[in-house]
Amino acid sequence: MKEFMSEDFLLSTPTAKKLFDVVKDAPVLDYHCHISPKEIAEDKRFENITQVWLYGDHYKWRLMREAGIDEKYITGDASDHDKFMKWAEALETAFGNPLYHWSHLELKKYFGISKPLSSDTAEEIWNETCEKLKDPALSVRGIVKMSNVKLICTTDDPVDSLEYHKQIAEDESFDVQVVPAWRPDKALNIEKPDFTTYINKLAEVSGVTIDSFSALKEALSKRMDFFSSMGCHVSDHALQYVMYAPADELTINKVFTDKLAGKEPSNEEMRIYKTAFMSFVAAEYKKRDWVMQLHIGAKRDNNTNMYKKLGPDTGYDSIYNYLPADQLCDFLDSLEVNGNLGKTVLYSLNPADNAMLATVLGCFSDSYAAGKVIQGIAWWFNDNLKGMREQISTLASIGNISVFLGMLTDSRSFLSYTRHDYFRRLFCDMLGSAVENGEFPDNERVLTKLVKNISYNNAVKYFNFNLDTI
Repeated sequence: MKEFMSEDFLLSTPTAKKLFDVVKDAPVLDYHCHISPKEIAEDKRFENITQVWLYGDHYKWRLMREAGIDEKYITGDASDHDKFMKWAEALETAFGNPLYHWSHLELKKYFGISKPLSSDTAEEIWNETCEKLKDPALSVRGIVKMSNVKLICTTDDPVDSLEYHKQIAEDESFDVQVVPAWRPDKALNIEKPDFTTYINKLAEVSGVTIDSFSALKEALSKRMDFFSSMGCHVSDHALQYVMYAPADELTINKVFTDKLAGKEPSNEEMRIYKTAFMSFVAAEYKKRDWVMQLHIGAKRDNNTNMYKKLGPDTGYDSIYNYLPADQLCDFLDSLEVNGNLGKTVLYSLNPADNAMLATVLGCFSDSYAAGKVIQGIAWWFNDNLKGMREQISTLASIGNISVFLGMLTDSRSFLSYTRHDYFRRLFCDMLGSAVENGEFPDNERVLTKLVKNISYNNAVKYFNFNLDTI
């Protein structure tokens, strides 16, 4: 019987262990996450592990609900201690869920705790972690430095002031780069009831009177210039699917101004607006050499009662099973024809899309360091052992895995950097197994290059960050 999550966790062959030794101490580049720049600027301290683990983490909330835990202990008014006890109760039987592995990797790395978390050990681990969190080394900045993080891309709205990014950049005592990533979902989602209110806010912040679609483009462009001045290299979009319904400027403008006047768009009008919006911003990204990330395939806020009570991003989202390849390809092709297609990363929440996306990439490749259009890591419900293995295997079988960008945290927790360790172990194991099965040669130079590039270097080059490679 193997030791529980030993030093050789997930590394099933000697070659896998040898490859992991190459990258186990490699830096972390977190090019997509949802952590707070304010908490980094203020170097937040945590009083207990519930604050760093359970506050705002809808992955954990969802698992607790599915284990039958009362909402009082999830988002309710129970004490932090009692919430942690219930989390231990939910986690102890969560066989197969990546949260089980992630939680124990975090306990080991940041607290030196190797014992499994369960109802039996929860009180002891609560006390031990609370005591260790008193150490200044476990402040937010301390955790980031301990994790060997070199750069963090936060997720930021066009109207954000980015004041905390400025504060961090000017602080010479902290040498980790923290840069914004542009996320204009609220300006895209014309069907939402708060769309007009948001456009008014964007007008105020940009100094542009937004009374037409062309004025909206002017306002967005001004804010992109500001984001660029703050070090932004990356955009991100949450899309149910990539739409393509081209229309002339007159039609687009009418859809937009009708919405400002209080008229709700039809489904076709919504598709026309979103196509025009995405075509415009994609062209602007290309001008600025920004990477466009498209997170596709989430059906959000499915429980109306809980949405009204808790709001978005609280654990009530699911996979959306519609991604029309024709519209995706036609959208990308329209950008390419007009010289507006820049670096683009595609993520789909539906694992059934993996093969389709892998074939799309080959249609839009060129001499960028890691391709032009590429597929990102298995996302959200899929960034587990099964999901990542299947996605990597599919991508490798159809295309060239050497351009893959590797792992990101996509997290709201500062302890999530161990997910990079998780991914590196998994990838080294897949590659090591192929070598030992005689499926790939044992060429040290080639293997070392592959694991270094996929673990770190490809992302540095693709996003054009000012970082040294390894």
